[in-house]
Amino acid sequence: MILIYTEEITPRIDYIFRLVFNQILRVEIAFTANSSEFQKSELPKFNYSYQKFGDELYIKPHRLLSCKALIAPNIQSVWFNGEKYFFESSADSILPFDPFAASFYIVTRYEEYLEAEKDKFERYPASKSILAKYNLLKKPIVNIWANLLAKEIKLRYPEFEFPEQKFEFISTIDVDNAWAYLHKGFWRSTASILKSLLKGNVGEVKTRFSVLTGMKNDPYDSYAYMDSIFEKNRERVKFFFLLGDYRRYDKNISHKNRHFRNLIRETAGKYDVGIHPSFASSKKRGKKKVLAEIQKLEKITGKKIEKSRQHFVRLHLPKTYRRLLKANISEDFTMGYATENGFRAGICTPFYFYDLKRDMATKLKITPFQVMDVTMRDYLELSPEDALKESLDLMKEVKKVGGTFVCIWHNETVTDLDRWTGYRNVFEKINKTGFEWANE
Repeated sequence: MILIYTEEITPRIDYIFRLVFNQILRVEIAFTANSSEFQKSELPKFNYSYQKFGDELYIKPHRLLSCKALIAPNIQSVWFNGEKYFFESSADSILPFDPFAASFYIVTRYEEYLEAEKDKFERYPASKSILAKYNLLKKPIVNIWANLLAKEIKLRYPEFEFPEQKFEFISTIDVDNAWAYLHKGFWRSTASILKSLLKGNVGEVKTRFSVLTGMKNDPYDSYAYMDSIFEKNRERVKFFFLLGDYRRYDKNISHKNRHFRNLIRETAGKYDVGIHPSFASSKKRGKKKVLAEIQKLEKITGKKIEKSRQHFVRLHLPKTYRRLLKANISEDFTMGYATENGFRAGICTPFYFYDLKRDMATKLKITPFQVMDVTMRDYLELSPEDALKESLDLMKEVKKVGGTFVCIWHNETVTDLDRWTGYRNVFEKINKTGFEWANE
């Protein structure tokens, strides 16, 4: 138990201290606003206030955590251990910056509430993030700061023990389009053939006919292959199915198709399955669509659906998470960038969504991801070799702090065909390494 003194225990202070100590460092804390009680206590203790009493562990707070309004804070940069951090503290603090205010700012995605600029899919641009500007996007900086605090506490209280932080690995698959050619129906298949002919893609038409006549396997049918990779680690794998109505950015098979329903049931019999809320569901009037898509998946699987990841990684704060809470989703896997690998929320430990507009913690668990196939191949244009190196480098960063590494793949990207040639090897090696490290 660590005793925390602060003049006022605000919702923001309560949230970030519990995240740092309970969820990352896995130790218990107690708060007090009574200075006499704090000074007399023989517990390991930490002073987070504007008054220092003696030689106790002390950090002068930044005003961010005592505010209630959602306003742009004054951010001062601070150099420490060769890195540029932010939210300056004081000369008599154990650190020259306030890791609690800085962590709160990043984890709650405070900056996303204030930024009006979006990309063409209405997503927050990675380039606008303070972590990108300070070259910290590839570091689980909140975990690193938590460990800095643990080191200071251990130096002052050598007898105090922090539990070991163990690396975890989760491999996730988004099924946006279950098959390339099969089970699309007569009219949809005919329209696709005509479109290909008009574009002069005769090879694509031949391939389609070969698949439809049974001469070739459907190129997106990689499920048996993925089973072989996941066989001994199925508890560390999650599938997310897109069940939205057919639209420009939602092109999966109809949820009424018996082949698709069978695929979902078979997958749910082996793995943890979640909903992949459609592109359309994240639009202005998408609340009912989210509920409808979850109900479709529950009806098909016969199971309660509690996990989700947004299609196209479209995350609008706080709207997206509020909708998921109302739909009884308890865990979301959307926290990451489509355009950049790394740590969007600066953390590799699952945490709970803090609704800044309501200034309150919620029960929605957020599990961030660090790498995605489409990010590496399409946005960053990495070769398979470079994609593997970057992924393993990020995985090492997560392992150093005993966090959870999450990667995103799609059934069509592990086929080793066309533009994805070479990426099957990346998929295999990332999963092999991740499973081995998690099983150590």
